[in-house]
This record gives sequence, structure tokens and C-alpha cells, in this order.
Amino acid sequence: MTLSKKLVLILGDQLDINSAALRDFDQKVDRVIMIESVQEAQYVWSHKAKIALFLAAMRHFAHTLEKLHYPLTYIKESPFSIVETLRQQILEDRVTHLVCITPGEWRLKQEIALLAQELDLRLEMREDEHFFCSHQEFELWAANRKEFRLEYFYRQMRKTHRILVDEEGNPIGGQWNFDQDNRKPYPKKGPGIIDPPASFEIDCITKEVIDYVEATYQDHPGSLLAFNWPVSRDQALEALAYFVDYRLRNFGVYQDAMWTDTPFGWHSILSSALNLKLLNPREVIASVLEAWKKYTLDLATVEGFIRQILGWREFVRGMYYLDMPKMAQDNYYEHSRALPNWYWTGETGMSCMRDAIGQTLRYGYAHHIQRLMVTGNFALLAEILPKEVCDWYLAIYIDAIEWVELPNTAGMALFANGGRFTSKPYIASGAYIKRMSNYCNTCKYKPDIRFGETACPITTLYWNFLIKHRAQFEASPRTRLMTANLNKISQEDQDQIVLHAQQLLHNLDQL
Repeated sequence: MTLSKKLVLILGDQLDINSAALRDFDQKVDRVIMIESVQEAQYVWSHKAKIALFLAAMRHFAHTLEKLHYPLTYIKESPFSIVETLRQQILEDRVTHLVCITPGEWRLKQEIALLAQELDLRLEMREDEHFFCSHQEFELWAANRKEFRLEYFYRQMRKTHRILVDEEGNPIGGQWNFDQDNRKPYPKKGPGIIDPPASFEIDCITKEVIDYVEATYQDHPGSLLAFNWPVSRDQALEALAYFVDYRLRNFGVYQDAMWTDTPFGWHSILSSALNLKLLNPREVIASVLEAWKKYTLDLATVEGFIRQILGWREFVRGMYYLDMPKMAQDNYYEHSRALPNWYWTGETGMSCMRDAIGQTLRYGYAHHIQRLMVTGNFALLAEILPKEVCDWYLAIYIDAIEWVELPNTAGMALFANGGRFTSKPYIASGAYIKRMSNYCNTCKYKPDIRFGETACPITTLYWNFLIKHRAQFEASPRTRLMTANLNKISQEDQDQIVLHAQQLLHNLDQL
């Protein structure tokens, strides 16, 4: 076979035609390789929609490469891992020079580096220019810091990239953060009419993928009946335009709100396109800023959205690479319980969990509060082993790639790293869920009852958690109010809470 000058590996979450991996590409002698690996869908029990999204997006991107006359080796349905398949191709084609973008998963990054060492390859693992902040820039920001907090990083990003700041670098509107304006529940009568997300035609490429996934991954969780995710660059741009024109206006005020059978609310639903690199965060922020002026949108809405993209998304990526592989092993509270089986079915008596998990199984999606304060909150209070929870999040959400999933799950939702980049555990009782949703209206459990047969399990486990970790919560000004409320509960009732909590913890599958 022809000796390749350079082999460029494009992974399934690197579908950017302007990728640095394709820079200096010589179409006469270089080749691109893309690999579909069955094992990537199986090392966690992946949602059918997630598998279909990746494969459909990869095949559309491959079609784009071919139209642009890139020499492409596209390997479908390999039974081996990505790295083992890559090894076979390198040996077969006698490749000596491998180029790729740094993978979004530590495991894969290490495996590719070891492969290059084993085969004596020249390896170029290039920086992912999709992001605002490089690894080196984040490490420089993080150097010698005692605390890693989003707010400080976010302000620097705003100043560095001149986003929502004046000529002196001061925040537009006089403050950096409008979070207090963006945490309202829906009105008591419900959210009213919400413009649905953009919809996309299932073309022949996507139809072929859906049929393949249905046939090959029959035992995997989730459904493909409602599959409606952008799988190409054109569709991703359409989704962005639709969001800023029709849905952005109400995103901010209701971004934390939840309501039965309202899976998307006013959220952008752009995370999967961003994480596959079908969209660049720069163009997303530019579109939002343009819509802000065009439609005279509320600054709080615009700032709240930009903080998620420019702030939190960049911040957790930086922390992921800074803290791996330790982040995946952290277990601050030494929790060890198994994930309840109903996380995979939604068959539970808790209305909030049933709705959040049910929509996740249908769409592969739940918004950040459903993930953090419903499924994540319960997992922390129920003392579930962090790895089992993290594997579930990685498997079940279509936008879950480890660099973004693991910090959010282990670091934020589960406090598994002991607050390395969060100032407190994010826990709440059923009262919070009642305030932010209508879930409790149809639930057999009562959020204001702390123990007993009708008590909300989240409420019982919340107070049990505070009792168990009282010293930690009393030591911090940010959580001292929680224990102050705990002190208002009689010792007799606290004893009953602990007793009932132990019954719940030993019977999690029956809730």
C-alpha cells in the first residue's frame, strides 16, 4: 500500500472542518481516519440516542470530508476499541506520523500516547482550538491558587475576550453576575406555550444509523422514537439560529424551572452540537450578543447564558485536565451504595425522579437543574458510589463526554472531590423541588414530611445527611443556615429521621 506521510485521526466528538488536526494537510499523501467502535458504546451502557447521535454525526462529517476531497479511511462498526483498530490500520499502512486533537477523555488520551510509544510513532496531539481557554492558559490561571472558583475564572475570561465589558474592562450593567434574576419557577398555572426546539428531517444517513442502532443495541437503555438532534454542521447552525430567535428571550428567568412533561423548557439544546464540535462557542456567543441588541433582550438572560458557555463550560474542562486521573477516583464521603435499578427505567414512586429519568430515557436529555438537583441530589443523599453515578451520566445523556460530564457529576453534583472547585455540597430537600416544579402535586410522597410512610425520601435523606455531616455544614458560612434549621427540629424527631433514612437506604430499589 501507499506509504502515508501523515495519518490524521478524527474522533467522534471532533467534527470540525476547521480543526487544527487538518492544518497543513497534504491531500496527495496524507490520510484521514475515522473509526466507529462498538466498544465505545459498551464500556458504559450507552443510551441508544447517544450512540445514534455520534454515529450519524460522524457519517455526515465523513460525507463532508469526501466532498472536499480529503482521502478518508472510514471504518464502520469495528468490534475492537478505537486504539486497537487504529493500531491495525497504522501497521497495515506503515504509518509513521499520527496527528490528532487532544481527546476529550483522559483514558483515550493515555491509550493513544502509549500506542505511539509502542509503535515508535511521531505523535502530534494538537490543542483543541474550539475552546476559548487552552490547557496551558488554564494551568497558568490555576497556578498557586488555594481556591478554584468559577466566578474568578469567568471574570478573567470576560475581560480577556472583551465580552460584556466596557472599554475599562468593567462589566456591562454594573455587575458580573445576574444569577439572582435567573432562578424563578414557572407561574403556578404552568409554563404556558413554549416554542419547541428546532426539528430536523431524518435523512437517509441518519435513518440507516437509527436502524442499525435499533438492531445492534436492542438491550441498551432509552428510545429512538423522538430522535431530533442536529447531526450536521448545517443543522447545528439552524438550531442555533432558531434558539436565539425564538427561545433565548425566556431562557434566563426560567433556566432553573421544572415542569411535568416539559423536557426542554426554554433551554438552548445546543450542548450536543457544541460538544461534537458542530458549533463553535465563539459563534454561539456572537449570535446571542447579536440577538441581545436585535431583540432588546434582558441583560440577565444574555449574561446567564454566556456564563454557561464562556464560564462554566471552559472552567470544568480546565479542571478535568488539571485533576485527572484523580478526579475519577475521588470519593470524599466514602459512599458505596449501588445505583438503584430504576435509574435505568424511571419506575419509581418519586414523581420528580420519574419525570426527569423518564424524559432522559425518551430524549437522552435533561436540563442542568434536573441533573444537579433531582437525579444528582438524590444520588448524593442516597450515598451512592460516585463511579456508578458518573458512569450513568456518561451513558445516558447525549451530550456527555467525559471532560464535561465527570467534573459536573463527581465534582459538583456529588461533592466527591470535597469541594475542590465548589464551595458547598449542592443538596436540597423536597421543598426545593416543590418550589421549582409541579412534580410534588402528583407524587405519593409529601415534601414537607420528614419521616414516615408518606415522607418524601429526598426530604428524609436530606435531613439525615445534615445530621450525619453536621460539623462540616456548621463550619462553613455558606451552609450554616442549613444546620440552623436542623437545630429547630427536636432530638426525638431527628432520631426518627435517622431511623427512617436507614430503612430507605437499605431499600433504595423499592422507592
